[in-house]
Amino acid sequence: MDGEQRRRTITRWVSEYGGLTVLEFAERHGVSTEAVWSDLTALEHEGTLRRVPDGAIPVVPVRPGVGTPDAPDEWGALCEMHAEKERIARAAVGEVPAGGSILLDAGSTVAQLVGLLPADHDLTIVTQSVAVAVALSERPDLNLMLVGGRVRGGSLALVDSWALRTLADTCVDVAFLSADGVSVRHGMTVRNGAVAMVKRAAMVAARRTVLLADHTKLDQDRLARFGALGEVDVLITDDHADPECVAAIAAAGPRVLVV
Repeated sequence: MDGEQRRRTITRWVSEYGGLTVLEFAERHGVSTEAVWSDLTALEHEGTLRRVPDGAIPVVPVRPGVGTPDAPDEWGALCEMHAEKERIARAAVGEVPAGGSILLDAGSTVAQLVGLLPADHDLTIVTQSVAVAVALSERPDLNLMLVGGRVRGGSLALVDSWALRTLADTCVDVAFLSADGVSVRHGMTVRNGAVAMVKRAAMVAARRTVLLADHTKLDQDRLARFGALGEVDVLITDDHADPECVAAIAAAGPRVLVV
């Protein structure tokens, strides 16, 4: 794998999985960690990603004018369904309670919400995403809490017993979650069992659950289930969703917003 191929693969990996760790990427692709670090430095200079101590995360836009430099949405250009995810995130802002507490899940659609959070809402943010926490750490107007746990290589999501114990003692107003699959029969599913357990704990910790899912996730099932549609208060999807599928989901319980 030459340098150009590595950088393309790194860019795709960060876009699809929400980040990477250098050690795992190097081992999986049979390249040196020195080469990966060099690529990350070059890609960071291009504005494609952001380096962190153990790897890289997407460039998530920070809301302009809140004690930080304005930042372009470089990650959005890398994400599939970027336009749809951005519309979904903008609609989700209407579900953010002023003076309240919210939980932000790990996932590219929820991450789009990060740069849109209002500066005047006096929010407390709980997240199990290292990428989201790093982006929001530059927001002095927010009270930010990061759930502990094992860091999943690639996604930089926090999982396992520490994360579950923390969430068991947490109560938030709204949880903003994502899913790999959403169907009437099986509810919300993801590809990984450890991730599913944390998402389930997040739902239990929240008074309300808002699910953000673009149309490619609807009528799909993955390996691990974390909840039924009847447990979701609001599902926000895009206008490419099949109308019959949307109607069936709405009949199962949640209020569905199509944007």
